[in-house]
Amino acid sequence: MEKRTFEQAMEELEGVVRKLEGGQLALDDSLAVFEQGVKVARECEGMLSEAKGRIEQLIKDAQGNTATAPFEVKA
Repeated sequence: MEKRTFEQAMEELEGVVRKLEGGQLALDDSLAVFEQGVKVARECEGMLSEAKGRIEQLIKDAQGNTATAPFEVKA
C-alpha cells in the first residue's frame, strides 16, 4: 500500500471534523469517527515533524550549526 500524502491525510481529517460537527452520528459511531480522527491527526503530526527535521538538515551550515527560525503559517 502506498503511503498517502499530507494533503490526503488532511482531507480525511477535515471529513472527520465535518461528520462530528454534523451531529447526526450515534454515540458509538461518533467515538469510532473520533478515534479515526485522532489516528489521522497523529499521522499528520508525524509527517510535519519529519518535514521539520528534513528542513533543519538542509539549513545546516558548513560548521554543522543549525539555523532555525519561527515558521509562520498563513491562513
